[in-house]
Parts: sequence; structure tokens; C-alpha cells
Amino acid sequence: MKTIMIVEDDTSIRQELVSLLENSFYKPIVLENFKDAKKEILTVSPDLLLLDINIPYMNGELLLKDLRKESNLPIIMVTSRSSESDEVLSMSYGADDYITKPYNPNILLLRIAAVLKRVGESSEIQKYKELEIHMPKGIIKNKEKEVILTKNEMIILNYLLTHKKRIVTRDELMTDLWNNDEYINDNALTVNISRLRAKLKEVGYENVIETRKKAGYILL
Repeated sequence: MKTIMIVEDDTSIRQELVSLLENSFYKPIVLENFKDAKKEILTVSPDLLLLDINIPYMNGELLLKDLRKESNLPIIMVTSRSSESDEVLSMSYGADDYITKPYNPNILLLRIAAVLKRVGESSEIQKYKELEIHMPKGIIKNKEKEVILTKNEMIILNYLLTHKKRIVTRDELMTDLWNNDEYINDNALTVNISRLRAKLKEVGYENVIETRKKAGYILL
């Protein structure tokens, strides 16, 4: 089940979106802490974000721009603004789509499905430097060699890659594994990180997952 996070301060619209998504077999999560929106969004790491422009503390377009510095999370702007300049600005900041209120619920669902399909297709093979990462097959490969990853190792690598160049906490990794129905304890996470490092070393990428003491890990 795909997780969709709703960033909307209007209570009635928020509840309408929750009902719409639940009835369409998505798992909606509502952002409650607008003051620390970016951190909460990155911690949850949903499959898609529905982001309103007019939100407390930070304009939604600026939040979008800030998120794009650290994540390729699929984002659809949902807003009451209808000016062309807002749409152009949102798309230039990295939005995957844009829809204005009042919207047709069926059109919104179609756009959500289209973005998720497009992102899914493009994410089957990802690149890290000169390394190819084949997500569905669980394989990492360079020109000479390929190595098979376990499901847990691939989930961890994918999360680190999605949040590249920022520190990822152990709690974030544990939560992402749980969201993928992989229930492991703290010691098992350490073992998986160690094995992933060893496999990356096999394809020429040694010391690319750096431990930050009392903070977490970062993919360099």
C-alpha cells in the first residue's frame, strides 16, 4: 500500500483527502507539525506528498524548494491559487504535478496514479556515481561485476540514496524497514549496514557509507 502524506492546514479539506485516499487503497498520513514540516516529511519518507502552497510558517513553494535539496520524493502541489506564475514556479522548484482547488477527486486520483507510475518506472534502475542499482532485481553493478543484495540491504541503500548527502538516523532506517514489512531489531540493522558496506566495496565503492557518531549514517 502506497503512503501519501497530506500537507494541508484546512481541516475539512484534509479530512476529505484522507477519506478519498483511504477509499482508493492508499495509506494517508497527515502532517501535524507545520513548524518543523521538512524534518517530519523526510522522517516519514512517504511515497508521495500532496503539498498546499498556503501553509503556516513556510510558503509551500519554499518548502518544496527546500525538500528538493535533499529528496526526490514525488510531490503534487494542491492549491487554491490558479495563476500561471504559481504553477510555473512550483514546477521550476521540482514539483511533479500541480492541481488547483476546487479539484475533481477523480482527476486528483488519476494524477496521483500517473506520478507514482512514472516515478516507479524511472526508479527501477538508479545511478550512484558510476554504479547501477537495479531495484526490482536487488542488484548493484559496475562495468565488471554485479553483486546481489538482500531485500533489507536494498531498502537501506535506497533510503540512503534518496536522502543522499544528509545524515539519516537509525530510527529513520528502522521505520523505513518496518514500512516495507521488514521487522528487524537494532543489532540486525548494524549487521545489515556492515554487509551492505562490504558489498559496495566489492564493486569499488569503499567507505561511501559514513557513520556519524550519535547521529546516524550518510551516503557520501
